[in-house]
Amino acid sequence: MTVSAATADYCAVIFDFGGVITSSPFEAFNRMEVKRGLPKDFVRTVNTHNPDNNAWAKFERAECSAADFDALFAAEARALGHELDGASVIACLAGDIRSEMVAALDHLKSRGFALGCITNNVPSGKGAGMAVSDEKAAAISAIMDRFDHVLESSKVGVRKPDPRIYQMMCAALSVEPSRCIYLDDLGINCKPAAAMGMAAIKVQNGAQALNDLGALLALTFPPVGV
Repeated sequence: MTVSAATADYCAVIFDFGGVITSSPFEAFNRMEVKRGLPKDFVRTVNTHNPDNNAWAKFERAECSAADFDALFAAEARALGHELDGASVIACLAGDIRSEMVAALDHLKSRGFALGCITNNVPSGKGAGMAVSDEKAAAISAIMDRFDHVLESSKVGVRKPDPRIYQMMCAALSVEPSRCIYLDDLGINCKPAAAMGMAAIKVQNGAQALNDLGALLALTFPPVGV
């Protein structure tokens, strides 16, 4: 966290989606890597090579189709010494919903906070959460309806950590960065938010995220179901 509760008057909370509201796709990547006999974090290794213009970056900006991504990612993986198709990566993207985070959204809404969501996603699956079933897509859609504004990288053509997407959110919510708290599971995505003046929370799990958020807002989130 970059700002203490005593030094700011927050009115908006901005969330990443995958890895914050839902479990991290990296967990699913790791399970797949074990099954395929690949090195741990191999998917992340591929995606960190040429990070602004690789297959993953292009897919998140909707600059290539799912079929294109499948082939482009496979070529990048092969160049790093292993065989892995992009379609298998896409299949891992939809995480499990964290009920405590959804309850926190409702609690924040009831307290009058503006809510935003900035998600790097791809034009694949069903809806913003890239769900693989209609049931999951409906559940995620209900979560997305809780936000005052949602920015999807695959729709706006800008992806985190590009500072422009954070600026777009502040404009959409009509708030100054200094009055915002931003939560993301990736430190690289927290840095631009902090540089703009937001209080940034790097999310490791739901309990830690809510503890840190509660400390900044001087409030306690009720247990799920209460």
